[in-house]
Amino acid sequence: ALTGLAATLALTSLPAAADLAFNASLTSDYRYRGISQTRLKPALQGGVDASAGAFYVGAWGSTIKWVKDAGGDASAEFDLYGGYKTEIASGLSLDVGVLQYVYPSNQLNPSANTLEGYGALSYGPATLKVSRSFSNLFGFADSKGSMYYDLSASFDLGDGWSLAPHIGRQTVKRNGAYSHTDYALTLNKAIGALTLSAGLVDASTSAYVGPGGKDLGASRVVVSAKFTF
Repeated sequence: ALTGLAATLALTSLPAAADLAFNASLTSDYRYRGISQTRLKPALQGGVDASAGAFYVGAWGSTIKWVKDAGGDASAEFDLYGGYKTEIASGLSLDVGVLQYVYPSNQLNPSANTLEGYGALSYGPATLKVSRSFSNLFGFADSKGSMYYDLSASFDLGDGWSLAPHIGRQTVKRNGAYSHTDYALTLNKAIGALTLSAGLVDASTSAYVGPGGKDLGASRVVVSAKFTF
């Protein structure tokens, strides 16, 4: 996609003084918007972020299973994104950007590849983020214009501990049976460059079903370890 190419070029053309950060993680279940992308099984993930002033770009990837389960042929997801983040009032920050989800050779029709735009406002520990799809959403037919509303927070408990509650609402345009609300409550512990997490994740839907009748939105504790360098 041209958007993905543009994000890649932007990442490689940032000034030499740009800040770079890398991350690698292992999770017991890759949940996205409450729905398992890995058939309730573990995933390997990693990414890179670059920023120069208020501008940023990044790339991130994860192993997945859902595309093959849907009859396609992709075992990985790659996200390419870029945006602008700035303080617009004392303590209030604005973040706007675009995000391209890429599932190489996914062979689904419609394609699983998805382009979204987003805007977020953060104040204190809380962030409200709204995303809108500019293409079909993750292979759903005629779903351009689908929305995701995300209200999240991160509370510093001291000594490297933090607690992150989240509630989100996904609307899938013209595919209302797949619209749903998801919830999460995650406890994090930072130990230097390593962050350990354990969270309870749930989605208010049984519409997403994997092989063997697995409920991909079922309530489950998800644990992960993430290393940033």
